[in-house]
Amino acid sequence: MVLTDNNVAGFVRAQGSKLVNGNGEPLILRGVGLGSWFLPEGYMWKFPEQGDRPRRIERMIEGLIGKEKAEEFWEIYYDRYTAEVDIRKIAEEGFNSIRIPINARAFIEDGEPLRFKGNNLRRLDQCIEWCRKYNIYAILDLHGAPGGQTGANIDDSENDQPELFTDDAYRRITIELWRQLAERYKDEWIVAGYDLLNEPLPDWNAALNPALMPLYRDIVKAIREVDQQHMIILEGAHWSTDWTIFDEMIDDNTLLQFHKYWNNPDTESIQKYITDRTRWNAPIFMGEGGENNIDWYSGAFRLFDDHDISWNFWTWKKMDAINSPCSVNKPEGWDRLADYLAGGEQPSTEDAQRILWSYLDNIALENCTYHAEVVHSLFRRAPVRIPAMFYGYQGEEIGYHIGTRSGRNVGFRVNDGTDIRFVDSDRQLADFQHNGGRPWKLDQRLCVQLAAGDWLAYEFTSANVGGGEGIESVAYGVEIRLRATEILGDWSGLTVSLDGWQLGTVRPTSAEWTIIRLEESVALDEGLHRIVIEAVGGPVQIEWIDIV
Repeated sequence: MVLTDNNVAGFVRAQGSKLVNGNGEPLILRGVGLGSWFLPEGYMWKFPEQGDRPRRIERMIEGLIGKEKAEEFWEIYYDRYTAEVDIRKIAEEGFNSIRIPINARAFIEDGEPLRFKGNNLRRLDQCIEWCRKYNIYAILDLHGAPGGQTGANIDDSENDQPELFTDDAYRRITIELWRQLAERYKDEWIVAGYDLLNEPLPDWNAALNPALMPLYRDIVKAIREVDQQHMIILEGAHWSTDWTIFDEMIDDNTLLQFHKYWNNPDTESIQKYITDRTRWNAPIFMGEGGENNIDWYSGAFRLFDDHDISWNFWTWKKMDAINSPCSVNKPEGWDRLADYLAGGEQPSTEDAQRILWSYLDNIALENCTYHAEVVHSLFRRAPVRIPAMFYGYQGEEIGYHIGTRSGRNVGFRVNDGTDIRFVDSDRQLADFQHNGGRPWKLDQRLCVQLAAGDWLAYEFTSANVGGGEGIESVAYGVEIRLRATEILGDWSGLTVSLDGWQLGTVRPTSAEWTIIRLEESVALDEGLHRIVIEAVGGPVQIEWIDIV
């Protein structure tokens, strides 16, 4: 159990380019998104395109088991998918915030005037109460705006068009929805801020980009009529990556949000956002990133920490996954539903109900398969493996030292100058895409090559066992996968130090890849630690460092 002081205290606000809490203390949000709760996404259900969004999933379920049973299914689903035990576990793991995706259809009736429906507003209130109880901030995220803000499945679009920007009625409803949410939560300090629109207007709808900032202004004006305290969170266009739409800071308590999937986790890939942080004198937030593997996580999320950027991982829970903390176990017969959506045979009512109710059992946290290694990778918390390419991002002589650079292959870390090379792989990993973005290819392993005198630093954290009273330090060992390159009459190796204390030297005996473990184990107190590896003798290649 982690549950340490996480600076959660009072209203979050922007102070220049930093976030601070209600006590004026610096704050970095480190959170997780509750994807597929109020806006079920088909890919998290392992469904094909015919079931890729809430309205299509709802239509399938009602068609299979009838309206009454379908309504019962959704009431149970909303109660179980995110429950108090989830929020408690998130807090125990050390996250200090959650991002709650809201689908307008799940909260309000069609048409005007705006009317709330059902029990989801009560569930949102309850979740905010749990956040207060377990001391983590909540971010309200309008993931599916009335009419849709993207024209894609992720906003539950009816006609695959961003009708929020083409229909004045949807625009008015969205503004009023935010005004009423702000009125409801204006005194709730545990609500960190209002994320006005998730990933609006992908490039193929960029002709509508000029309508985005005027809408933001009108929403903020409506919010400020009733709520002067909560932070406004603005996302760029094109999956939240295009910040050229920002023409001014429309509120002095604003957090600018970008999303990051699949491209290289290096400073170059986020430099434009870091530059804009200075330009606008506003804090920045990586509000969605994930859907990759734990090696990528250990680089990307350390990148954000090293640059003092708040972050939120996507997502806490989904079906049959190894790259989210909670994996919903796929029920027996589930593929029959997916096949039916794709045009296959329709299951009987009895079979469909049995499969769906098995799913409702499986979504409870206690029935999920929990992947602690995902969380360890996000926080770089021991035990954790750190790919060698993800040394410190704070800059030269802090995160690394490189000697003579003449003839170096710059490669992966283009801002640094280390020699990053592709090496033969003994495993095959998938080549992923997210929303058409440039992929980070993992079909080969990457290593770092160092010459004598070069050094790299890796920061990681340790959490004590049990939490609270009577905590104990934990003993860890250090393993390194490395090899010598061709040398003439000399040997290659690495000296390894931890928090300034030398642990020893590791020396590969050949040009073959080998894993070497330092003989000495070390007891780590809770908190941040720093390993430094320095090349001695001839050149050496390093693939990863494992704190075990």
